[in-house]
Amino acid sequence: MPKKKEPSFEENLERLENIVAQMESGEASLMELMKNYSEGVELSKKCMGALALAEKTMDLLVREEEGRIKETKLEIEGE
Repeated sequence: MPKKKEPSFEENLERLENIVAQMESGEASLMELMKNYSEGVELSKKCMGALALAEKTMDLLVREEEGRIKETKLEIEGE
């Protein structure tokens, strides 16, 4: 059985934005709110993790060495 593709950062963020909009509309039932809140927390964790990884990667890309900028090849983990 093929491995299920993980959603991208952009897909997770879009889903999170949709959940927030639905919750802010005031039209969801309590059960839907609880379900959406739980899913939103998980999506938020995934987005924050992706952002932290991107920041860590960018920090490694350019750093100073002996007063000069040293560029390092971009290698993204998990791709």
